[in-house]
Amino acid sequence: MLLSPPRSRQILYASDLGRGSTSTYRFEALRRLVQQVDAFDVLPYAPRNRYINWLRFRYPAGPLIARINHDLVRAVQTIRPDVVWFDKPIFFTPATMRAIHKAGAKIVFYLQDAPFGPRNDGCWMQFRKVLRMADLHCLVRKADVARYSAWGLPWIETMFSFDPAVHFPPPSGFNDTGRDKAVSYIGFPYEQRPAFLLSLARDHKFPVFINGSRWQRVLAPDEQQYFTLGNFLADDEYRSGIWRSKINLSFVTETNEDDIAHKAVEIAACGGFLLAVRTPGHQAIFEEDKEAVFFSSVEECADKARFYLHRPGLREAIAARGRERAVRSGYDNDTQLARILDRLDGISK
Repeated sequence: MLLSPPRSRQILYASDLGRGSTSTYRFEALRRLVQQVDAFDVLPYAPRNRYINWLRFRYPAGPLIARINHDLVRAVQTIRPDVVWFDKPIFFTPATMRAIHKAGAKIVFYLQDAPFGPRNDGCWMQFRKVLRMADLHCLVRKADVARYSAWGLPWIETMFSFDPAVHFPPPSGFNDTGRDKAVSYIGFPYEQRPAFLLSLARDHKFPVFINGSRWQRVLAPDEQQYFTLGNFLADDEYRSGIWRSKINLSFVTETNEDDIAHKAVEIAACGGFLLAVRTPGHQAIFEEDKEAVFFSSVEECADKARFYLHRPGLREAIAARGRERAVRSGYDNDTQLARILDRLDGISK
């Protein structure tokens, strides 16, 4: 559902551009949309000292962020972009925003993490100072749409989107002979997920495969025995992990006020069978039991997993329809970013 290409412009893209980062995917999507994009990677500015880096992340102010602000202003003055695109702008000051506007550039704030809501992470202290200085806010949460509307700020509603260059189906003929994981979860041990997956594996006797960071710290040794634990997956390995799983689980982060899981969209785009927590958001983007399957409790999840594990044909049909829905409805980066760029030109889509 890609819209007609937006007009080309010069964009300075300020974000974490590390391997497997969704901001890196969006950077490449802007290039596919024939934008002239220069990178301002925030990763090299991270202090090597772990404690100082922790302090900088939670209290981004003063000398801890002086150099990154100085260098960004210098980049703006050198490149003279039409747009400075910030993906999670937590290190940049009001003085920097004023310098950007003085140089004649527009400012876009794109946020996937949640600056508001119950988590109240300390890293957002600088963001709150520059909140009203953006020319456009890109919002993925209904809760934020209500907030920004009440504040009278310029916004566009977008979504957690997949990247077509990374998230695509397996080759023709791929089937259960290539799926060596029964029930799989890829991600972090946020909120209820450790207890939920432990119940699924221990109480309901499912072979559960987990890939992600921090699980060894969260699960006790006697709990780890119920799982097959693997490393963090990114890019090709992440896509392969979805392909190799008969059932891919997905949750939402409630303390971020999420109603849709980013991984749910990516799993569907990869042609994986999606078994996700039932939310109004998931029900809006996928038709239940036709394009994805949902659960509201560990018992329902176990029942659904048990039913579909032994029905590969039905799983593959649902996964194929989920993939088709994600493409047809424009859940990809290119479509969503084209909408954002058009909105900068006053075009509503």
